[in-house]
Amino acid sequence: MALTAHEKLALDAARLARVRAHAPYSGKQVGAAVITTAGQIFAACNVENPDSALRVCAERNAIAGAIAAGQRDFSAIVVIAPDGRFWPPCELCRGVIREFVANPRLILATADGRLHVADLDELPATPFSRDGAGDAP
Repeated sequence: MALTAHEKLALDAARLARVRAHAPYSGKQVGAAVITTAGQIFAACNVENPDSALRVCAERNAIAGAIAAGQRDFSAIVVIAPDGRFWPPCELCRGVIREFVANPRLILATADGRLHVADLDELPATPFSRDGAGDAP
């Protein structure tokens, strides 16, 4: 599973964003980055609120940052998990992602650095089990 130079940079950016997450309610800090087709990287973290309807995932925040900068064409999305499982985008994030790209390359990383690369449509919408088998926790 070879990563491009942009994907490696996006992993680093998502890791940095992850530690900045505002997650006092779940304790789950998530980082994400989107890579545009022009090679730009936009990273963000999750932001929680006591009202779960107001919580925003890292993926949607990264996409919003790219949109605010005038970018709408994405080639890949990176998600850095808060633990030893792979965390694919939730259904809300998938809806936002599909607004701009049908089935992007997803690079999932665990907090301890393991990687899983797949297209969005190949992934479940819940975190993988700790063994990485792809089933829900």
